[in-house]
Amino acid sequence: MKGASSVPTATRGFDGGKKVNGRKRHIVVDTVGLILTVVVTAASVTDREAGQRLLTRLHERHWRITRVWADGGYTGQLVDFARSMLRIALTVVKRNGDTTGFVVLPKRWLVERTFAWLMRSRRLGRDYESRTDSAEAIILWSMSMVMSRRLAQRRRRTSPDAVLPAIHARPGA
Repeated sequence: MKGASSVPTATRGFDGGKKVNGRKRHIVVDTVGLILTVVVTAASVTDREAGQRLLTRLHERHWRITRVWADGGYTGQLVDFARSMLRIALTVVKRNGDTTGFVVLPKRWLVERTFAWLMRSRRLGRDYESRTDSAEAIILWSMSMVMSRRLAQRRRRTSPDAVLPAIHARPGA
């Protein structure tokens, strides 16, 4: 994510792959797409390094999780670290080398969909936070808004008023 000028240089970096100067957002979601854990790092931090922090935080908060699917960037020693230290089976979902452009991959689309939901919040269009923990809090706050809207829609659909519309007639109308 591109960082605003207010983001200090100590917590921002340059991602050579995407040609972006800013920060990276790493999230773990459940099968519905709700965020379990988030880590924000400088863009220059590799996915493997951030993955260790992310999986450690996931293990501390949700110790029963034993299988995680990940992007192709989370390979190498991270798989061994997850298996030996955290007892998590990290399965890397890789793209087929023959394809070009965007291709929907199993399990990975859950995270991409969650990022799309989060990008509806204007505050997340660019990173304005001076601290990474504040950026993580803004992401969680945005996710709570997504969840609140879902609960409100579900309640409207299941309430008796939604099933039977009220008819109000005024005399003489």
